[in-house]
Amino acid sequence: MANGGPVEHGYPHLETVRAAITALYKRLSYDTVQTFSASVLPADVAFCDTDDLHLGTQRVARELVRHYHLPDARMIVGFREMTHAANVELAAGPEYFVELNDRFRTHRRDIGAALAHEIMHVYLHRLDLSFPGTRENEILTDTATTYLGAGWLLLDAYREDAASSQKLGYLTPEEFGYVLAKRALVFHEDPSVWFTSPQAYEAYTRGMALARRDEQQPPLTGAGWAGRRRYARDRRHAQDRADGSPHPEVPYSFTPDGHGPLRVSFPCPTCHQRIRVPVKGRVRARCGLCRTVLECDT
Repeated sequence: MANGGPVEHGYPHLETVRAAITALYKRLSYDTVQTFSASVLPADVAFCDTDDLHLGTQRVARELVRHYHLPDARMIVGFREMTHAANVELAAGPEYFVELNDRFRTHRRDIGAALAHEIMHVYLHRLDLSFPGTRENEILTDTATTYLGAGWLLLDAYREDAASSQKLGYLTPEEFGYVLAKRALVFHEDPSVWFTSPQAYEAYTRGMALARRDEQQPPLTGAGWAGRRRYARDRRHAQDRADGSPHPEVPYSFTPDGHGPLRVSFPCPTCHQRIRVPVKGRVRARCGLCRTVLECDT
């Protein structure tokens, strides 16, 4: 939790974020991801200063438990002084103990954001889905929270001006915006109408621009002129030299297919699972993981 300190920006964890989206689809399946098509709504987690602190917190926790499809998970929430925003004790259940930073006693509008992250820890724990290393696992948790419909709360908790700042979670604001945009493109949502923080809206806008660029990389037909020209040059070199790795900064690579045609491998713009198709002009490919149909010009 950044509380008055500097807020990191940009996309330093992008590779891990993309791996987390792929891991979600692999572990949950396309059908299960689709059950999260509706996000948590602001009215469901609203918290007024006049609400009873503990009763209100339990109400928000129950709503998030319902959203994550954890019907037998009971959250016992308390408050104490700590460095981090919150902490959850992961045990066998069905009771889980969540501790929130004491500052949320007076910053109640962000209790839903803190709980969304901690209860996602419970969800992932039950799925037995984790990444090695604490930081990578926290990035997985933030990504899953956002992609499954509750992470807009974490982005909306980001506020920054010349005198103060606040940010929850391990992702940067732009990375939260990117994952939220990836979700919005899949489920045709517009989460921007829920933001109360103008800085969150700006981060979402920047994240959406990057998510759109994922759909504009060759060999996808949505690629721009410059990308298509570079792709054609790299394809020509691969055909001449049987060299499948043009440059590390491009997402695609070429591989020979025995005595058959050259093939190109590239990440699915939705789930980032790599797809491999023959190099033979116009091709329609279907991602086996997220079922996205892709129009390609190979």
